[in-house]
Amino acid sequence: MRFRNELKYQISPIDYHIVRQRLISVLRPDPNAGPDGMYKIRSLYFETPDDKVLQEKLTGVKEREKFRIRYYNDDYSFIRLEKKYKNNSFGNKRTAPLTREQCEMIIAGDIQWMRDSEYPLLVELYGKMTEQRLKPKVIVDYIREPFVFPAGNVRVTLDSNIRTSVHSLDMFDPDLPMINVLGSNPIIMEVKYDEYLPDVVKSVIGPVQSRANAFSKYGYSRMFG
Repeated sequence: MRFRNELKYQISPIDYHIVRQRLISVLRPDPNAGPDGMYKIRSLYFETPDDKVLQEKLTGVKEREKFRIRYYNDDYSFIRLEKKYKNNSFGNKRTAPLTREQCEMIIAGDIQWMRDSEYPLLVELYGKMTEQRLKPKVIVDYIREPFVFPAGNVRVTLDSNIRTSVHSLDMFDPDLPMINVLGSNPIIMEVKYDEYLPDVVKSVIGPVQSRANAFSKYGYSRMFG
């Protein structure tokens, strides 16, 4: 199991403009981004009836996991089930492909087919949905601007326009009612790297990093349900 260092911060609009200019001058845009250097992400997060995922996040449990379904730029041909595992500031991610039809079956509670899937992650989710009663809970949208740096396998992302669904799990509805978390437009900087963070990247994010606070998109989205 491969782990990466993962740091996450909420930054101010002023810090966003400062760090963005520094990132542009030192790092390069992620090749998966669009012509404007950005892409849209929509995620559907899973939760247990007793809010195990949320409570572990709020109480600072060191080892925790969460499942989500995610696609990019409203492209339904590339949908992924993801499991994020965290151990303090280290994390890893496993994925498995899904079709839109399969996603709709999961949302509707039709999950027996997952038991015999060729993908171990789908089989694992089936077990968690039957044993822990894990179910789809909330949708989160945001715009991501990603940057990469080869040394250290660094990836820095700036996430904005973070919104959450209001009592709906129809993740394929293009007109799904959404509201901004915190009633504003928080900006989240995420920094991921392997064994080390190069000094040149530290110099880019250092001043902003020292003034930032940790932020959970899923945690804040749950303020509304």
